[in-house]
Amino acid sequence: MHAYSEGVEDEPVLKDWMLKRNCSVSPRQFFFFYASLCVVSLLVGLTVVLWGAWLVLPFTGLDLLAVGVAFVIYARHAVDYEYIRLCEHRLVIERVSADRVSLFEFNPRWVRVEPGATPRDRITLHSAGQSVMIGQHLAWHRRAQFASELRTWLRRCA
Repeated sequence: MHAYSEGVEDEPVLKDWMLKRNCSVSPRQFFFFYASLCVVSLLVGLTVVLWGAWLVLPFTGLDLLAVGVAFVIYARHAVDYEYIRLCEHRLVIERVSADRVSLFEFNPRWVRVEPGATPRDRITLHSAGQSVMIGQHLAWHRRAQFASELRTWLRRCA
């Protein structure tokens, strides 16, 4: 589901791009990995407690808590994306980062596409005094190629 502005659904789409992170592990797999890590760590910790080293168990708990916090931070951004939709009279950019959704809309005839100064820099779109950086989830070596493709499609709207 996308948070488009009014009227975008009615307009025919010339081209759209979904730029998202490359996550090789599903949320369910991620959960089962963390659960198995907890079970194994707690079994090892409890075994050591039975041998008389009870201080190991609190540190095992702290370790699992730290890993859990890191996993939550990672998981919040695992489904981030940029959805770029080009219609005849508008270019719509929807950016989702954690729980924030940002929506930008431009007239495609006025958009200027600037690749970054270096290949690792993101692409900047300029129009009517507004600038938006895109391509955060693109591999850095594909950004110039994407900028060129976007320019080509924007020319078709002119």
